[in-house]
Amino acid sequence: MAASRGTRRRRFDDADWRPANTPGADIPTVADEPETEPMSETTSEPSWSTYRDAQRGPTPVPAWVVTDPRAVDIDHGVLKSGKEADVSLVERVVGEDVTDFRGARRSVVAVKRYRSAEHRMFHRDAGYLEGRRVRKSREMRAMSTRTEFGRELIAGQWAHAEFSVLSLLWQRGAAVPYPVQLYGNELMMEFIGSPEGVAAPRLAQVRPERRVVLELYRQLHDVLRDLADAGYAHGDLSPYNVLVHDSRLILIDLPQAVDLVGNPQGFEYLRRDCANICAWFAAHGVEHADPFELYDDLRRSVPGLSR
Repeated sequence: MAASRGTRRRRFDDADWRPANTPGADIPTVADEPETEPMSETTSEPSWSTYRDAQRGPTPVPAWVVTDPRAVDIDHGVLKSGKEADVSLVERVVGEDVTDFRGARRSVVAVKRYRSAEHRMFHRDAGYLEGRRVRKSREMRAMSTRTEFGRELIAGQWAHAEFSVLSLLWQRGAAVPYPVQLYGNELMMEFIGSPEGVAAPRLAQVRPERRVVLELYRQLHDVLRDLADAGYAHGDLSPYNVLVHDSRLILIDLPQAVDLVGNPQGFEYLRRDCANICAWFAAHGVEHADPFELYDDLRRSVPGLSR
């Protein structure tokens, strides 16, 4: 995929989020950033679709996914610049001259490009990677000692981990984006927003009525239970990596998803997730958004634990 960028859009970096019980932290209650604009005419040169050569998402493949190898990808610029990756808006389209194609002709997707080791800003690898294993002992040693080779392996693990967790959760019916494909360190997934390329707002940006916020909390509880049922915690949950689209809550940013049983710190990550997200909902009038009750309920959902 072309690396050049078009018009810059809203940034979704959650680096500044702190839970409510952190000294000096403020919970954002209003949208303080401008809405994204529809896709502009400023784009990169198109490149051929890599769908045929990539690791593809789970079946059944949604009808909107463009699968024809003659499609081209047009990069419309960066949507989010985060700690470990950039997310771009990409249009995958089959040209009008192709008449014998099957499936969708056009779709708008999000492409998450994980940075190489020397350009990443995420320095908390160790805790999240506990419980993950690779088959070769040489690779395990390189990762544990953080050699240049090991850092590149870790970067690849983030992309593969997010693709795997999204695939698992999507197959279980959880509210996550559909993972279209994984190609190297690039993860292509369902774009959550309008067909014109306007991204859905983060939970931190919305000002829902009481009836709506109660429903959103119920949906959050459901998707976190789906995660726990699969044996995972989000690991970095905040109102900045939850989207709200057409009254639906969608969980995003899952590269650091933690194996609750395999990672010695797994339940501490779960506890922190519950505290962070309940702080936002409690501040918005959800009296029963209790982090201890949520944690206990999710813990009971984890397979293989004694009740």
